[in-house]
Amino acid sequence: MIKISIIIPTINEANNLPLLLSDLSDIHKEGEILIVDCGSEDRTNDIADIYGAKVYKSKERNRGLQLDIGAKKSRGEWLIFLHADSRLTHQWFSKIKSVLKGNKNFIYFFKFKINNEKIIFRILEILVNFRSKYLKQPYGDQGLIIHRSIYYKNNGFRKIPIMEDVDFFRRLNNKKDLKQLNLPIITSSRKWGKTNIFLQGLKNWNFRRRWLKGESTKSIYSDYYKK
Repeated sequence: MIKISIIIPTINEANNLPLLLSDLSDIHKEGEILIVDCGSEDRTNDIADIYGAKVYKSKERNRGLQLDIGAKKSRGEWLIFLHADSRLTHQWFSKIKSVLKGNKNFIYFFKFKINNEKIIFRILEILVNFRSKYLKQPYGDQGLIIHRSIYYKNNGFRKIPIMEDVDFFRRLNNKKDLKQLNLPIITSSRKWGKTNIFLQGLKNWNFRRRWLKGESTKSIYSDYYKK
């Protein structure tokens, strides 16, 4: 079995994917990269091929399904789930090797950082990192490093189009096993491009509230991605 499998769900990520795949280029000797695409109309799949990633198809736009397909197709001892618009720092892989030799029961996530110099995003980083580290509520855009056995022990990601990360973390038997790495993952600020962080935070809180009350993920997905 190879050491790691990096799983990236995509839909029209030709602009972002080359940057992330460049960051991941030093893992090929010890791992594999799996792109699970759900119908991109740009050059996402061509770019994945150029960088030597394995490409799989999802028949629907459903991130939970894409992540689960990637996990099932993977061969790695450790699974690393990343968003396509993320960036990793120089020598990130050498820095997490000690983690991969450590406790297999821990589920790791990166420190949240945004690729925008505005002061308001520093406030968001502080709030998100506090929530993640002390309240044990990370999100998928912070990356997730999980041993294969623990992924399946917790029944993996459910095949839902949104809230798949929240759903997975809520099903964990022991939240104490969630550990923040002292290593950043750089997230795109594009999701806050048309609004401010406080309004978007309020919207996200409302989406979670609706989901927890039992509203269908299809309905929430439709509202979340409404133009």
